[in-house]
Amino acid sequence: MILIPAPFDLVPYLLQGVGVPVQLLIASSALALIMSFLIGYGRLSRYRIISLPATVYLEFFRGTSLLVQLFWAYFVLPFFGITLSAMTTGIIVIGLNYGAYGSEIVRSSILSIPKAQIEAGIALNMTRFQISYRVILPQALVIMLPSFGNLAIELLKGTALVSLITLNDLMFQGTVLRNTTLRTAEVFSMVLMLYFILAYPIILGVRKLENRLSVWRA
Repeated sequence: MILIPAPFDLVPYLLQGVGVPVQLLIASSALALIMSFLIGYGRLSRYRIISLPATVYLEFFRGTSLLVQLFWAYFVLPFFGITLSAMTTGIIVIGLNYGAYGSEIVRSSILSIPKAQIEAGIALNMTRFQISYRVILPQALVIMLPSFGNLAIELLKGTALVSLITLNDLMFQGTVLRNTTLRTAEVFSMVLMLYFILAYPIILGVRKLENRLSVWRA
């Protein structure tokens, strides 16, 4: 019989909740990325019919709590005949929330590109789409990457809130384990360690991709 030293004997139980934040990270990040570019470009539009809804979206999701958004979507929407599972609620709300913050990364990165390059594209008789896709976006992506990496890590940590809408994630598992074992310090220390282990590949991946893009840009 192999004796597992404390607090590592808690790990098998905590690992039962690891899959949920991973699923939320992947699905919510995809939605957040899409919304980041849609709203980021929308706010740069010359047409108020596009820029105004994009601004309203941004200010709403930035100006209200993620936790309250989760509660509203999960507990209030059923009163309007819309019932979502806890997982679906988490994916949609977290994705939309972090997409709002990501849109500012997109917008500010695009605006940081010198206008002279846009004028050069116009002089070369390039369309607005060609200028955006071939001139602005490749340079802006290099600027966006570090901030998007930080946002992905923040999103991962934000998934802990879904435990409050009955989703059996890592934080939920840790809370149950703490209540049953009363080993508070050990349980939450292991939860911290597991979240760091989940976040560290993102840190390394973004750093490696950033280095590659920097070399390409040079």
